[in-house]
Amino acid sequence: MIINGIKIEKTFAEAFPMKATRIIVTAETKYWVSKAVESMTGFATSVIACGCECGIEKEIKESSTPDGRPGAAVLLFAMDSKGLAKQVLKRIGQCVLTTPTTACFSGLESNEKISLGQSLRYFGDGFQISKKIEHKRFWRIPVMDGEFVIEEKTSVTPAIGGGNILILGSSRGHVLKAGQIAVKEMSKVENIILPFPGGLVRSGSKIGSKYKGLIASTNDAYCPTLQGATKTNLNNEIEAVLEIVIDGINEEDIAKAMKKGIITICKNSNKGIKVISAGNYGGKLGKYHFHLREIMK
Repeated sequence: MIINGIKIEKTFAEAFPMKATRIIVTAETKYWVSKAVESMTGFATSVIACGCECGIEKEIKESSTPDGRPGAAVLLFAMDSKGLAKQVLKRIGQCVLTTPTTACFSGLESNEKISLGQSLRYFGDGFQISKKIEHKRFWRIPVMDGEFVIEEKTSVTPAIGGGNILILGSSRGHVLKAGQIAVKEMSKVENIILPFPGGLVRSGSKIGSKYKGLIASTNDAYCPTLQGATKTNLNNEIEAVLEIVIDGINEEDIAKAMKKGIITICKNSNKGIKVISAGNYGGKLGKYHFHLREIMK
């Protein structure tokens, strides 16, 4: 399959089951919303070392937030509900509770719940109060600029982590430019995040290592400088590779984001981009397989 001179390899992105929640953060101004969610989503690129993967899904207009103020939706992903609950408590407590004027709400509904304000309420030291509105309970925690309002629980949903595309090109400049334009378009898809800095990752990994105890190491098959030293998936035309990783709530939106990214690259890139590929482990890592050529049909 060739699109505008770029080869779409016959391969698949391998992804795995996760658990996710959506948190709505609001504040008096967009400025304070952005400060809260930027802090909340820091150091959250990979569950390997960060405990979770999270990112800003979208901005939300005042007319669509629970309290009629500017807001943003954040998606958090972890390997299980227990790990997700631990990360939600830490990140809301240290990054949102601390930010002036903020409030915090659950952004989805499911039968499985984890604590949102149920534990954080104890920061109120006995002065916190609650109010139940319909079937939801909210906590009002006194803070030095007034009150921090937070929903008691947030819902958890099954999710998918590790969707990806690999961009192979003749120079780092070409690949970086293509990756940036792809990320811009892919970020418009709802129900997904691109957890790495700027949506791009240069340190793609493989499972395991020659060093005992290291669970992941550099994906040497896609490292241009190792073409003469390892079993490579590259040819002499390729001097740089970047990866875009996608986490999502469902298969459909991950596939949609991957397709949008590939189309954007093929439409806007010059001859510097040679191949679009994907990272997988032969089907050994996860049950979700996103076949590039099927996605592009």
